[in-house]
Amino acid sequence: MTAARRVAVIGGGPGGLYTAALLKRLDPAREITLWERNAPDDTFGFGVVLSDETLGGIEHADPAVHRSLQREFVRWDAIDVVHRGTRHTSGGHGFAALGRHRLLRILHERCRELGVDLRFRTPAPETDRLMREYDLVVAADGVHSAVRTAHADVFRPRITGHRCRYIWLVADFAFDAFRFEIAETEHGVMQLHGYPYTADASTVIVEMREEVWRAAGFDALDEQGSVERCAKIFADALGGRPLRSRDSAWTTFRTVVNERWSHGNLVLLGDAAHTAHFSIGSGTKLAVEDALALTACLTEQPTPEQALTAYEQERAPVVASTQRAARASLEWFENLALYLDRPPRQFAFNLLTRSRRVTHGNLRLRDAAFTESVEREFGCPPGTPPMFTPFRLRGLTLRNRVVVSPMDMYSAVDGVPGDFHLVHLGARALGGAGLVMTEMVCVSPEGRITPGCAGLWTGRQTESWRRITDFVHRQAPGTAIGVQLGHSGRKGSTRLMWEGMDEPLPEGNWPLVAASPLPYTPRSQVPRQLTRAQLTDVREQFTSAAWRAARAGFDLLELHCAHGYLLSGFLSPLTNHRTDAYGGSPDKRLRFPLEVFDAVRAVWPEERPMTVRVSATDWAEGGTGAEDAVAIARAFAAHGADAVDVSTGQVVADERPEFGRSYQTPFADRIRNEAKVPVIAVGAISSWDDVNSLILAGRTDLCALGRPHLYDPHWTLHAAAEQGYQGPGAVWPAPYRAGSRPPRTGRADDPAPRVTPGG
Repeated sequence: MTAARRVAVIGGGPGGLYTAALLKRLDPAREITLWERNAPDDTFGFGVVLSDETLGGIEHADPAVHRSLQREFVRWDAIDVVHRGTRHTSGGHGFAALGRHRLLRILHERCRELGVDLRFRTPAPETDRLMREYDLVVAADGVHSAVRTAHADVFRPRITGHRCRYIWLVADFAFDAFRFEIAETEHGVMQLHGYPYTADASTVIVEMREEVWRAAGFDALDEQGSVERCAKIFADALGGRPLRSRDSAWTTFRTVVNERWSHGNLVLLGDAAHTAHFSIGSGTKLAVEDALALTACLTEQPTPEQALTAYEQERAPVVASTQRAARASLEWFENLALYLDRPPRQFAFNLLTRSRRVTHGNLRLRDAAFTESVEREFGCPPGTPPMFTPFRLRGLTLRNRVVVSPMDMYSAVDGVPGDFHLVHLGARALGGAGLVMTEMVCVSPEGRITPGCAGLWTGRQTESWRRITDFVHRQAPGTAIGVQLGHSGRKGSTRLMWEGMDEPLPEGNWPLVAASPLPYTPRSQVPRQLTRAQLTDVREQFTSAAWRAARAGFDLLELHCAHGYLLSGFLSPLTNHRTDAYGGSPDKRLRFPLEVFDAVRAVWPEERPMTVRVSATDWAEGGTGAEDAVAIARAFAAHGADAVDVSTGQVVADERPEFGRSYQTPFADRIRNEAKVPVIAVGAISSWDDVNSLILAGRTDLCALGRPHLYDPHWTLHAAAEQGYQGPGAVWPAPYRAGSRPPRTGRADDPAPRVTPGG
């Protein structure tokens, strides 16, 4: 155990109080002082929701606190979604809530019982002084943390504001479920989040976009006026009953992220360290879990410094995951207007799965009847998971919603695909996906990324591709194969990926061209800016390659306008600095990619679909963002694109992507529902449960998976087997049918006792 004998806690919220109580309980000899500048009962909000997982941790760490909480909890398991006068209820979710004041009193009583020195209405001494006089200083002083601000050079906080205003209110009756209600007013969309926290009271949060808030006149109302107006707007949800407030004010949510959580013997905890949007009910939960982890690390590690390092290493990944889910939920409500016209049950399913924490699979476990009703409304035949429903693009019908994403193999010789490509693409076609995409196939020798890139600029390459498409059509009937055409632009003439990604060739380099003469990295070759004559040449290279692709027998053609390659380089303001007709405004930056698209579409067979891959954000300041991506998607759709393949990034080397599970799907979702064009979602979609969830929620039409298909070429067929699905959406090749069920494994369970000795 650490030698943290004297502990200072700054902040008297649940996180600070619970930390003090736990540390004192584990070592009664500790001297623990807690400072809180406000009165004991001063707090925001009304009710607190805790998960069963968090309660389990509390029970293990301090049974006395757990018993006190258990006596207070209101429990329910249903969620109501009310939209356009229709209520859809989903059960099996499991919530436990209590009043925030009651939670604080329980923690006050426990701290006093254990001997913690609680000092209310008393600002904490200066932090540097506390760090000198105490072995450990815990800063639990909330979202506006003065400690974090004072040491911002060490913690390096990033604080992000968001687009909605909200207000915490209370209703003097208990909802019988967690209730989400949507109000479509003349000023815009508003939403109510409500849940019970005692037998006769509920928390009510009213939220809306800033522009809706202003248009509705809330900016000109005082507190009571806002309360009365909210009660009137949501009169149906409230049964005509009033709302009340307690010094409630409209505010905007701020996401707090810190690069570091500790500094010497000073550590951040709860909202001082991180925040997660209230729509996933996680603020108090995270603070309590921080307290549990910090206390455990102080018990397990020999010094406070080592304990704080272990605490941050343990909690940071968990918090980052929660913040990603919270960000997805927050943005869903910010963009709520996009989903209002979805079928009613799909709308409810979309809301329930908005954070990606609840999925199709676990919602089916929680409430099979509700999930099946959503599937029926979507059009799933009985027993058919959403991923195995067909989808039509122009004259091509895909038998399921799974796409093998384009993945560069760097294994061609002189641009010619060989036996490796036949086996690679053929295996994945046999694996059951509805559409198998080639890697980026380059339109010229100078348009290659590496010497190992495949191409379509010669007849020999065309015939080699024909060999592959013939195999797919003959041996995997029902599977479509598509080609992705592209030009490397400024990212060309580099080594094979495993020899050094984006590193220039040591010898044999070819000259590069781009929208503007900007190297990709400081080590990269400086490209030449394309002249008007060269633009024409490049366009003709694309059309010639498209003509060859049609002769090679591909079912679909995708134009690569993403990832910083040539056409993408025209779209982004970070890589297009031209001052002629092909640079400047968004319309001018779109001009050349659209010219190429039109030329390719003109030679590509009319009945075969064309898609476009775009980077929906550059993940860099001043670059393409989500709103730009919607405009780009609309432009391509207006020119005849049948779908948009929505990726992100790889446009500039100094990007800062926000990686995480399904991290790119919100961009596809927005393009689909705002630009009204079919989309292909990509990016860390790793499970068939994710695919089902995204499809059924209406966030995408198709899901493209790369790495899962490298791990398992038969990923789609195995997904069907694991879900017990046998149907036209996943057809096993005749030679493989014996493997359509998981192989049996040896028994590992020991025989159960059958005879019990008497006595």
